[in-house]
Order: sequence, then C-alpha cells, then structure tokens
Amino acid sequence: MAKASRNDRRLMRHKRVRKDVSGTPDKPRLSVYRSNNNISAQIIDDVNGNTLVSASTLDKEIKGDFTKTGNKEAAKKVGLELGKRAIAKGIEEVAFDRGGYIYHGRVKELAEGAREAGLKF
Repeated sequence: MAKASRNDRRLMRHKRVRKDVSGTPDKPRLSVYRSNNNISAQIIDDVNGNTLVSASTLDKEIKGDFTKTGNKEAAKKVGLELGKRAIAKGIEEVAFDRGGYIYHGRVKELAEGAREAGLKF
C-alpha cells in the first residue's frame, strides 16, 4: 500500500476539522487556501452556502504591490485586506479554518493580518 502524500494527509486533517468547524450567519468561517505561488482566504456562511468576503494574492490591488506573491508579506497583506472588507460588511467575529495547513509561516501571517484589521477569532 502506498504512503499517503503530504496533500492527502492535509485533506484528511481538513475533513476531520470541518466536522466541527462550520460558519453561521452570526459567526462565519474564515477559510484559507495556500498554494506554492499564491494564498487566498474567504469568509463563508455555511448555513446559506454563501461566500461573504474574499481576498487573494491574485486580486489586482494586492498583486500590484508585490513581485512575488508566495511569501509572508503578501499573505499578511491578504489578511489585512480581507479584514478590512469584512469589517466594511459588518463581520467582526469569525471561526478560523486553516484548511489542514499548520499554523506557521504564511497561514500565521494571514491570520495576524486579519486580526490587525479588526477581526476576532
């Protein structure tokens, strides 16, 4: 039997966590996706199945600031932008879903940027 890949293990962790973490209209879920070159985050209401706010290094206003988007500085900028957009829509508290990634590096910077912008989780 072949050993599970790193991404397969991440997906198993993500499924296990998603059994308990769910977004509601009062406390939506902040979901993080990280690739080698980009990072994106969404605030999701799982009850209604709506994405309320999103930000990514692929957004024009964020991508223009960086030559390389797969680093911690870009992740922090995504967190700040996501937090600003969420506060503008009246969202102050979220449940953090790190997507099975370890809370380190770019995921941690995104979370700290969102907290600096005023989100609570």
